[in-house]
Amino acid sequence: MTALLNRNTAKKLLPLAVLLAFILATWAITRTEPSSQRQAQPPQPDIAVETLAVTPRAYQIQIQSFGTIRPRTQSQLTSQVAGQIIDISPHFRAGGFFEKGDNLVTIDPRDYDIAIETAAAELASAEVALIEEEARAQQARTEWADARTGSNATDFALRKPQVAAAKANVASARARLRQARLNRERTQITAPFSGRVLSQTVDVGQVVSQNTQLADIYAIDFVEVPLPLKNSELSYINLPEADRFQTQPQTAPRVSIHSNLGDGSRWQARLVRTAGAIDADSNQLHVIAQIDDPFGTAMADQTPLKIGQYVTATIEGRLLDNAIVIPNTAIYQGSYVYVVEQRNETSILERRDITLAWQNRAEAIVAAGLRAGEQLVLTPLGQVASGTRVRATRRPPGAEPVPHTANTAEAGEVSR
Repeated sequence: MTALLNRNTAKKLLPLAVLLAFILATWAITRTEPSSQRQAQPPQPDIAVETLAVTPRAYQIQIQSFGTIRPRTQSQLTSQVAGQIIDISPHFRAGGFFEKGDNLVTIDPRDYDIAIETAAAELASAEVALIEEEARAQQARTEWADARTGSNATDFALRKPQVAAAKANVASARARLRQARLNRERTQITAPFSGRVLSQTVDVGQVVSQNTQLADIYAIDFVEVPLPLKNSELSYINLPEADRFQTQPQTAPRVSIHSNLGDGSRWQARLVRTAGAIDADSNQLHVIAQIDDPFGTAMADQTPLKIGQYVTATIEGRLLDNAIVIPNTAIYQGSYVYVVEQRNETSILERRDITLAWQNRAEAIVAAGLRAGEQLVLTPLGQVASGTRVRATRRPPGAEPVPHTANTAEAGEVSR
């Protein structure tokens, strides 16, 4: 009985004992000081960067643009007389070349030959009538003189109006003969200039009326490329502006035209004028580049140009003195760069805000924010704070860049 009582008491006291032991252990842990000190972190290594001394230099602006080839002179070849086409030139096909004065289309001339004969006969008849009328007039003057009436004869009595009418008939008949001969000449439709057929709309056997369109043709002495320019680019190019009394501009910047069609040929061109108005859709000014003799023997080794062909252009801009030019790879978010400064014999990285005056796909001209002699960081960096210690290697001017991959991994990708 006593043993049973002791077991019941032990069961009741056991939870209290466990709780008390937990409280004592917790108190002991919170009161105990740590026995070990944290080890100090090793210092961060200096970042290796490559720099280039900022050196002002003369710089030739090259402006990139694009456009499509178009003819400078293009016209519709039309018939001035009606009739059936009996012959066409072998070159009178789309893409065919022709020279000025070549006979391209022949219209049946027989009706016009008959018209010439008729007009010639009418002229001969009118000339005979004039001779007869002049003879009558002479006879009338003689008879009036013999009469000696003392009064002046009227013009009608002297047959002056009849003679004038006969002369007018001769002039009219002569004009009809000239017109008949001219219409006969127009049955031979000749090329107004040396050119090429863009499209052909008629063929042998077709009957055409006056002013029927026969073909679209264009001259091959020049072709043009309208090139759009941004407003920010206009101040860096000598625009070929001519006043109303000038036939040619005083300046003609050179242009290199390139196309990916065929063998990727290049053509040399020049700016000859600007458009008469700002383009309403793009709000840009177009300048006109002209390629001389694009289909001549000098271009025989190149892929021939095509009307409507898309091309890219590099326009020669102004030559700038003392320009600070830096690569685009050194510019971050278009507004700042990193430079290396010396502080207490230690190379320190500094962020420098800049203002760009001009920029192409490869490099930019800095208007403000950099000075001559400063060491520009060329190595790609991430979001690195100013004051970071670096280990700089200077790149000689004109040397190839040294590849850097470790710093990108250390600092992370940069948002440009």
